[in-house]
Amino acid sequence: MSKEKKINYELEKNLEVISQIEDTVADAVDNILVDPDDCWQPSDFLPDFESPGVYDEIKELQRRAEGIPDTVLSSLVGNMITEEALPSYQTYFNLLEGINEERNLFNPSGWVRWSKAWTAEENRHGDLLNKYLYMTGRVDMRAVEQTIHRLLHNGFDPNTDGDPYQAMIYTSFQERATKISHVNTGKLADKAGDTVLSRICKTIAGDEARHEKAYKSFMTKIFEIDPNGAIQAFEQMMRKQIVMPAIMMGEGGKNPSLFADFSAITQKIGIYTGWDYARIIDHLVKIWKVESLTGLNDMAAKAQDYLSNLADRYARLADRMKAPDEIKLAWMK
Repeated sequence: MSKEKKINYELEKNLEVISQIEDTVADAVDNILVDPDDCWQPSDFLPDFESPGVYDEIKELQRRAEGIPDTVLSSLVGNMITEEALPSYQTYFNLLEGINEERNLFNPSGWVRWSKAWTAEENRHGDLLNKYLYMTGRVDMRAVEQTIHRLLHNGFDPNTDGDPYQAMIYTSFQERATKISHVNTGKLADKAGDTVLSRICKTIAGDEARHEKAYKSFMTKIFEIDPNGAIQAFEQMMRKQIVMPAIMMGEGGKNPSLFADFSAITQKIGIYTGWDYARIIDHLVKIWKVESLTGLNDMAAKAQDYLSNLADRYARLADRMKAPDEIKLAWMK
């Protein structure tokens, strides 16, 4: 079989599997995601402008925020910018092979319903963090807005080659990474005395945990139906490495190293580190029972061997990683 025919065969097989798990996806929309009428909203955490004491509430927010280190606030800005690029994420999801072949957002399929409901929940995260940061008075919001604009302008490519299997692996990994980042930011906010920001971060992390659960369940089904294809897609995704959604935030601008600087800060203060990357790999290998899969073909068996040792390899790299120098980002006043 020629390489081109093999690729077409693999894609057709993957699309068939994706269609088979649509009921699982529809169930996740109804039981893991939350109806908009019942969801928390950004205004639940922010000063109430209908209250006669709203200006006192804003002053109290600013008082609490005074104690937050610049590094933590910079990381929060980076997290917020990542969340604000939701239009790119929904577009990407609906362009995946087998997800929305009609290119119709009114399609009642489970996959299309998921793409809309998932990104709708995620949209609140950027809204809340954006408004909070604006009210602190400590952030150069025009610089932040320029970064959001540039990230959306540049677009988003998780390097999954349009493969729905790789996309489910990417989102399983990314939702867990985002959850970890928000949890750790919340811990540092709590330590700095801003209990409201801590609650905001932990609430957002709770959403990410639900989304992570859903994506991992989608991939679990794929592993059950097509273990050879699933484990090879997992290997392919990890060999390319997981790129963060905001990686293009500085490309083409005055500060092309902006994302690298942001990543250095999250590494330095423990919000998201090389050890976290290694632990996520280990978690996914275990949750999908990669090491215990049997009856694999030769290529899948090689992928199994690679993945079984990968977390330890990244943990060793993290142990040798030098702590980054202190960096002040363009977003801070």
